[in-house]
Amino acid sequence: MKKVGLYFGTFNPIHIGHLVIANHMVEFSDLDEIWFVITPMSPFKTKKTLLDNHHRYQMVFEATKEYPKLKPSKIEFDLPQPNYTINTLVHLGEQYGDDHDFSLIMGEDNLKGFHKWKNYGVILENYSIYVYPRVSEGKVDHQFKGHPRIHHVDAPIMEISSTFIRKNHKKGKNIKPLLPYEVWRYMDEMNFYR
Repeated sequence: MKKVGLYFGTFNPIHIGHLVIANHMVEFSDLDEIWFVITPMSPFKTKKTLLDNHHRYQMVFEATKEYPKLKPSKIEFDLPQPNYTINTLVHLGEQYGDDHDFSLIMGEDNLKGFHKWKNYGVILENYSIYVYPRVSEGKVDHQFKGHPRIHHVDAPIMEISSTFIRKNHKKGKNIKPLLPYEVWRYMDEMNFYR
């Protein structure tokens, strides 16, 4: 049984903060692999700064190809939109059957709003959640404190955001150290976020 942590995000672009967290999760927990689940562009909202799905997938592929335990996933690209995490989990269960055990990876900031997720109770009943620390406002709901399916992993706190990278790249700042080299090269060659 392979234990897979699902790390959801737009990864627009993927940066070293994402890699540090994912690598820490796979090396310092009981997870065997981390899959970067790239959230597709919603057909209902076209965000000008959100790159097409295949470009974001390519950047995640470039960022993870040297790390055998980290994988890009486009599983959500083919699911009906808008999509909910519970649907993705059910779909993965159907596709990978009994030899994969899927868990969620989320920042503590997301755990604070987890009670607002669609079918959060069903998710918690059937899947584990691995939480990494984030600096954020608010409190974690009491029902999630000490929950046997919620595992806090003492990963480094990464205060890097894709928004910061896009905004400052557009201003002509050197954001190269915040990205894996291959991601920077792809982004630069394609002239993204300028």
